Amino acid sequence: MLNPRATRDDLTAKARIRNAAMDLFAQQGADRVSLRAVAAEAGVTLGLVQHHFKTKAGLREAVDQLVVDYFAAAVASVPATGTAGEVAAARDEAVRKMLHDNPAVVNYVRRALLEPAEARLSLLDALITLTRNEVTGLREAGLASTARPEANQIVWILVRQLGELLLSPMVDVIWERTDPSAEAVKPSLSISLKD
Repeated sequence: MLNPRATRDDLTAKARIRNAAMDLFAQQGADRVSLRAVAAEAGVTLGLVQHHFKTKAGLREAVDQLVVDYFAAAVASVPATGTAGEVAAARDEAVRKMLHDNPAVVNYVRRALLEPAEARLSLLDALITLTRNEVTGLREAGLASTARPEANQIVWILVRQLGELLLSPMVDVIWERTDPSAEAVKPSLSISLKD
């Protein structure tokens, strides 16, 4: 699978800055991270951060695009062949694997979607656009229903792909606080929607 984030040695200074910003924003939240902190993490000067991204808003846009690129690469890694259910399940699994392999993406998305300010909803808008394009392609390939409204399909896909990501920390905290016995098995989270 294409990895939008290459190793540190393969990266340009601009990419190192963007990746450092994603890591710091994921850990602390973008509002709590200064451009100076991003520069220090990336091993560059503040002036270089400002040269490439101008402002923190510009840097956030670049990080949002990187996250969308991760999702797009995961979805694109699964060809639209087979039944609709097989394609959907394989794409959901590709997204799940990408998220498992990239904890900074997970934490960044959690912060962006669970601590949204109107200005921060750009990531959600980008994921909706990506999903709309996916639904359109599946409809054109005959792998998604054209009888169901597109909006319903978009919601279904995003909730399937992001629901576990957003709710798993809550399940973990509840589990830890129940003081489970040694033989207890932690419940697994399953997300489903009904029309």
